[in-house]
Amino acid sequence: MKILITGANGQLGNELTQVFNTLHPNDNIILTDINQVDITIKQDIQNYIHNHKPNVIINCAAYTNVDKAESEINTSNSVNVDAVKYIAEACNKDNIKLIHISTDFVFDGNSNKPYSEDDKINPLSVYGKTKAQGEIAALQANNNNTIVIRTAWLYSTFGNNFVKTMLRIAKEGKHPNVVADQIGTPTYAADLAHSIAHIIHSNWQPGIYHYTNNGICSWYDFACAIMQLSGLHNTIVTPINSNQYPCAATRPHYSVLNKSKIQQTYNIQIRHWLNALQECITKLNNKN
Repeated sequence: MKILITGANGQLGNELTQVFNTLHPNDNIILTDINQVDITIKQDIQNYIHNHKPNVIINCAAYTNVDKAESEINTSNSVNVDAVKYIAEACNKDNIKLIHISTDFVFDGNSNKPYSEDDKINPLSVYGKTKAQGEIAALQANNNNTIVIRTAWLYSTFGNNFVKTMLRIAKEGKHPNVVADQIGTPTYAADLAHSIAHIIHSNWQPGIYHYTNNGICSWYDFACAIMQLSGLHNTIVTPINSNQYPCAATRPHYSVLNKSKIQQTYNIQIRHWLNALQECITKLNNKN
C-alpha cells in the first residue's frame, strides 16, 4: 500500500513514520512537508498527488498556533481550509482514501458530557473555525472516501508540546502556573498513530470519528502528572483560572470527546492518558 503523509515533520507525522516502519514495513510511505510540496498552492499539491498516486493520504498538516491564528486569519484559512479542499479534490479525482486530522476546538465547550461526532459544532476561535471548515471541505469534496479524526491535547517525544514545556520549566527550577478550569483529555500521538495505521489496514468506513486517550483531566492535573511521573517532586504547580492567563484565542472550557464510535467501528483499544504519558516520559528520559 502506498501512503502519503502531509505534515510529516510534525508530532503525529513523525509517530506515523515510526509506526509504519515498524509494523507495516511493506507499505510505501511518502513523507511530505513544506520542503517537498506547498499544499496551499492548488496546482502544486494536486499535481504531486496525481504523480505519486497514493492509495491513502493522511493529512497531518495544519496551522496550529491557536493564538496567532486570531491575527493571521488568511494563513490559517489557507492551510486549514483551502489546502484541505485541494487535497480532497485530488483524492476524489484519483479515487484516493483520505484521513484528515481535526480538533476538539470545533466545539464551544459548553457541554457537560463528552462530545459525540453528531453533536453540533460551534468553534470559538479562528483556529477552531478554520478547522471546522476544513472538515466540511474534506467531506464534501471526497465524501465516500474521507475519514475525519478529531483529537485533542496532542503530545509526543517529537516536536514542541505541553509535556516538553512543563519538563523544561521544571528543569529550569521554575514553578508553573497552569489553567485548572479547562477540561479535556491528553492524547499521546504515538497511540493515535497506531490507531490510524490500524484503520488503514481495516475495513474502511468513512465519516467523522473522535480519538483521544481515555480519562478526563484539567491542564493543571496534566501538569501535576507530568511532574510526578518524571520524579520532579520539588516543582510546585499552581492552579489558575483561564482569566488569569489571558490569550488571544478563546479555548473551550470542556472538550472531552466520546470515543465509542471509533472503538466499536474499528475494534480499537484505548488506554488511559496516565499510562500513555508514562510511556512518553520514559522515552524522553531514554533520549536524554
